[in-house]
Amino acid sequence: MSQNNTKLTEEEKRLFGELMPEELDEIIQSGLNRRHFMKLIGLASAGLLASHLIGAEQLFARAIDMEIEDLNPMAVENGVTVNFKVNSIEKKVLIDSRTTLLDTLRERLGLTGSKKGCDHGQCGACTVIVDGNRVLSCLTLAATCEGKSVITIEGLAKNNELNPMQSAFLKHDSFQCGFCTPGQICSAVALMKEAKEGQASYVTHNIRETVTGIALSDDEIAERMSGNICRCGAYPNIVAAIKEAQTGKNIEQTWLFAG
Repeated sequence: MSQNNTKLTEEEKRLFGELMPEELDEIIQSGLNRRHFMKLIGLASAGLLASHLIGAEQLFARAIDMEIEDLNPMAVENGVTVNFKVNSIEKKVLIDSRTTLLDTLRERLGLTGSKKGCDHGQCGACTVIVDGNRVLSCLTLAATCEGKSVITIEGLAKNNELNPMQSAFLKHDSFQCGFCTPGQICSAVALMKEAKEGQASYVTHNIRETVTGIALSDDEIAERMSGNICRCGAYPNIVAAIKEAQTGKNIEQTWLFAG
């Protein structure tokens, strides 16, 4: 994961100069790599990016486009070529026909934001958006995505501007370890589309009534996000972030104290 052709903005230079000065020269000369991003994640977890919000948002909003390594067709068993869009970029990749979308994204395209958690479709960490709908990429064969559009966490930001859902997650501190966060955010973005189209959930009161633009209650959000597990227990923060992203209003979290 390297971005050698990407120049740092002044805000980004200030961020690295103050928080990671020992890395600044290497980043300017060689570009950002995975080690730098892991350090940034650690700084974010410690709350040290608060005074560098502009630079941090620009860095986390960068989309990464890696070159696809060519494989020898004779070395690929049951090989098929899949043509599809990934984060609005046309991709053509040779894979084994049994390869999942998750493994294709991570191992062939270098898009490691989508996580392999349970690998059984139970945790939701691998959630991506295919043609506007959320899917579990660990249970989706990449070959079935021929001609389709796939959006991963790396493709939600546009022009160095975070998606409103990403911004809401940052504002409400809707993550701790961050492992499930890419899947949570992709699921939440697709959830907004489902609510706009009036798709019902298990807790929808009247499923016979066709309503567009459903206002999501806490119960609705919790039910619709039930396929995405957060082992750190950041659920109240996640619900608040989704509610704020949908309504555009500042949402205050409700805290329940034992005793």
